[in-house]
Amino acid sequence: MQHPLHKIVGEIVEECIDSNEFPNCKIIKDPACGGQQNIPLFCSEKKSNATEYCNVDLLILKDNRIRVIIEIEETDVKPTQICGKFLTSALSSYLIHKPVNSKPISMGESVLFIQILDALKVKEKGHKIEQWKNIQKSIRNIIPVRDSKIGNYRLLFGDLSKFETNGEKREELINFIQEALR
Repeated sequence: MQHPLHKIVGEIVEECIDSNEFPNCKIIKDPACGGQQNIPLFCSEKKSNATEYCNVDLLILKDNRIRVIIEIEETDVKPTQICGKFLTSALSSYLIHKPVNSKPISMGESVLFIQILDALKVKEKGHKIEQWKNIQKSIRNIIPVRDSKIGNYRLLFGDLSKFETNGEKREELINFIQEALR
């Protein structure tokens, strides 16, 4: 299955790391974003099916801590899917992943969670965009969730062209990440 929005977001972040726009950072991407394997988050340092809460699309590590989580939705953009992805990540505390020697890596002090939603199929006169804006506002109002390290939430939406070179959402994404990595 093709995931063009996942792929371009993975390329954007990788380019920023390679060009040192996100200094001293490491990217981990799932297969849809151009990586090699899923990226599981766990509620404890013990790796098991019982402690695994979710798989995310992309992570940015800095100082051996999770600093940015990115989730991309290309098809299922309903509130339950959007909120569920946020909550399972907020309830998680560790990445345990082969590319980082399968040693638990914890969340940084304030993690940025970005959700990117594909707006290609959104009806012009529909209410989906307003709904998404309300979801962002509602989630930002409940942060921080008690005992969670997610300290900031951003929701970006647009079709693929908005994330391509010189696209307005591309710049927004880069700016949000740079601010979180300071």
